[in-house]
Amino acid sequence: MKIGLLSDTHGYLDKAVFKHFDGCDEIWHVGDFGSMEIITELEAFKPLRGVFGNIDGKDIRLQFPEHLRFTCEQVDVWMTHIGGYPGKYNPLVKPEILKNPPKLFISGHSHILKVQFDPKLQLLHLNPGAAGKQGWHQIRTMMRFDIHADRIENLEVIELGPK
Repeated sequence: MKIGLLSDTHGYLDKAVFKHFDGCDEIWHVGDFGSMEIITELEAFKPLRGVFGNIDGKDIRLQFPEHLRFTCEQVDVWMTHIGGYPGKYNPLVKPEILKNPPKLFISGHSHILKVQFDPKLQLLHLNPGAAGKQGWHQIRTMMRFDIHADRIENLEVIELGPK
């Protein structure tokens, strides 16, 4: 499976997303879509999985959960918008992560691109940064990677340019 990962679009979807994610099987959005139009465009392009973010309204919250845990190939994936990162997990998710860690934990919210392995829990944490124009980040970013059986491979950071 080829995955395109983005977060924090805040109502802005760069058309370059479609070029960079053209070869992907699915798009995963880690919240703060910002508008239903973003969802409509992404769903028309590729299968979409996502979670709502703190700025998303009722319409988006009715369509997407706060937490999404699923298996892709043989990888246990957990996506949530405000999840923290290794050593600083959000107190709302920390008990479950410690009790039953996924192999891949994905969050957004911070607008800080991060790839970090948690050796204690043997999980990979990803935060694709922010693909939108709102927020304090300087460069808009997203990620692309493959999941093959139980492996996460070929992780790429994609810079979309300045906000």
